[in-house]
Amino acid sequence: MPIPRFGLNRFDSRSVDLFAADVRRAEQLGWDAALQPDSQLRRRDTYVLLAAAARVTERITLGPLLANPVNRHPTVTASSIATIDELAPGRVLLGWGVGDTAVRLAGLRPARVKELEESTRLMRALLDGEAVEVGAARPARLPHHRPVPIWIAAGGPKTLRMAGAVADGVFIRVGTHAANIATAVDAIRGGAVEAGRDPAGVRLGAIFHTVLVDDADRALTMARSMAAGYYEYSPALFGPPGLQWSGPDPERLKHDRAVWPDFHHAADLEASGHVVDFLSERAADAFSLRGGPAEVAERLVETLRAAPAVFDHVVLHPIPDPRWPADPEGDYTARVAREVLPRVRASYAGVPRRA
Repeated sequence: MPIPRFGLNRFDSRSVDLFAADVRRAEQLGWDAALQPDSQLRRRDTYVLLAAAARVTERITLGPLLANPVNRHPTVTASSIATIDELAPGRVLLGWGVGDTAVRLAGLRPARVKELEESTRLMRALLDGEAVEVGAARPARLPHHRPVPIWIAAGGPKTLRMAGAVADGVFIRVGTHAANIATAVDAIRGGAVEAGRDPAGVRLGAIFHTVLVDDADRALTMARSMAAGYYEYSPALFGPPGLQWSGPDPERLKHDRAVWPDFHHAADLEASGHVVDFLSERAADAFSLRGGPAEVAERLVETLRAAPAVFDHVVLHPIPDPRWPADPEGDYTARVAREVLPRVRASYAGVPRRA
């Protein structure tokens, strides 16, 4: 079982130069992928940042995680990601999804599953150099097309099944519980079979919220907020692990307790975690990794071993969001690279890393 490629999706984006330097530092520390949210009202332009990072790195995989077909038209995204691949040939991927937070902050509606499917097919054709009917006088082509892989990030059963049918890879975003991961893998494989594809040809990845906080009580509180965030968007995820939501409706809680924009992205995750202190420790552990480096590494190894599939990519989403300027020797990027990843990679003794 090959060692996954470990990615990070939070970098210093206070300026373009600082972002590029932070990605270069991550590469030097041994991270395998640098991924950036495409959220225009929260961060600088994703593709400008990625272009700057491409210029100062040599090995690390680059891409948005995730972009969506609502804030940018798919033809625009296809052109942008192909241009990034010119700067970093063969080490670019496109993370793609419905765009919950980025879209809602703009007052728009997240993409529906059918819209996500159609936009994926459109971009795949453009990136492969094909002529595509877009309703213009003539079919559209992308003159600078590049074979960039499209990875859909998904957690709901319909989106996962669709992703298995059309995507090059799927980032599973259902937390860390084995039952939810197994359900997601089954949906992806089922979608591939229905589409006449070999399920083994659909690459798999996972996104794990990682509460790297040494204080056990603080870590548990933040992990509760992560669990609430998953329930907020996908209540069905509480089913396979046998969990219950015993509190008020999440939208009511957010309104009454000033949680904004959601339980995953609140400015104070300890405060938002206290809002849902009715959630059990089991619920917290079903949706994130938590604790100090040794605890996080142990849980990550357990989660990967219990998964019914091999992951090409594992994205360790930092909780809470890092604050900059950061301690370059003691921040999340450095601590995970030096104290977590070596332990995890050592558990794959004698196994080669993913190419």
